[in-house]
Amino acid sequence: MCPKIQPRRGGLRIAVWSFVTVLVVSAGLVGVVLWQHSYDMHEQRVSIRHGDHTLNGVLATPKDGRKRHGLVVYVHGDGPVDATHDDGYKPMWEANAKAGYASLSWDKPGVAGAPGDWLDQSMDDRADEAAAVIAWARAHPDIDGDRIGLWGASQAGWVLPKVAAKTPVSFVIAVSPAINWLQQGRYNLLAELRADGASPTRTKDEIAKSDTTRRLLGRRATFEEYVEAMGGDADGMTAGRWGFISKNYTADATHDLRALSGVPVLLTLAGHDIHVDTADTERVYRKALDAGSALEVKRYPDATHSLIKQSVERSGPAFTLTALFAPRSLFGDGFLDDQRRFLKDLDRGGDATA
Repeated sequence: MCPKIQPRRGGLRIAVWSFVTVLVVSAGLVGVVLWQHSYDMHEQRVSIRHGDHTLNGVLATPKDGRKRHGLVVYVHGDGPVDATHDDGYKPMWEANAKAGYASLSWDKPGVAGAPGDWLDQSMDDRADEAAAVIAWARAHPDIDGDRIGLWGASQAGWVLPKVAAKTPVSFVIAVSPAINWLQQGRYNLLAELRADGASPTRTKDEIAKSDTTRRLLGRRATFEEYVEAMGGDADGMTAGRWGFISKNYTADATHDLRALSGVPVLLTLAGHDIHVDTADTERVYRKALDAGSALEVKRYPDATHSLIKQSVERSGPAFTLTALFAPRSLFGDGFLDDQRRFLKDLDRGGDATA
């Protein structure tokens, strides 16, 4: 009997130790994930009245013992974005906290249970919303009302200067901001076609389709007319999205940027941006602001439109693993440090401990 029992005991011992090893490794990995997603700041949910409804927000404040802090108000880009951008904002909020600044963001209408529908908003509506948030922040006991500025990405490029025209802001951080809706759309279309290696025939057809869309927008066509013009194929377009585009397709920040004259502006641009023509964006910002603003331009050659490293964004597994185990490493080299330094520099010569 012994020769038969002994191997079983040995096999059981191996199985037990293998199971224990898996548990230990799993616990270690979970610990690493939890540690990497523990940020050095205090987060609290806040409710902000705007008109006849409530904005659901998150206020992240530094754990530095100071009574009042400057504030970075976040203005989202396109799409159904929640207050934390699926936690994607948190590494930036932590960088702000290290500079002594709080961060404030809120769910877009219709997102995460918030009332309304973001697709019903114009760029002016979005600016009104941000101005209401700033007014709320100025009355908050933890916020220094004289040190409130804006952070905005992509579509927010049309919103940021509109906000500054409505209420004073101390600074602006513009991340891959758009200038002209129609020009950006054409740039994006051609860039994507080049990236796909599209044939001349396909490129010609896509441009023709884009031109048709522009003509439909110009004569205020309905969604049904759009679908008919596309041969019955909406190609992902919805009635809500068509309405949103119809409200906003004439957006152009060129003249609105004059509202930022005299305001410190950090313009951050990516080297692999297929959504925004960064060369044109920089040209327009410099023309509008160089003479009357402390404009600083930072470029990140290794980053995409979202300022994520290109090597990470183009690989699903790499993005997932980096987001889990090293979320601060998602961004282009120097991106977080530059924003932290920009905020620190704003307070030089002043009392940052107020």
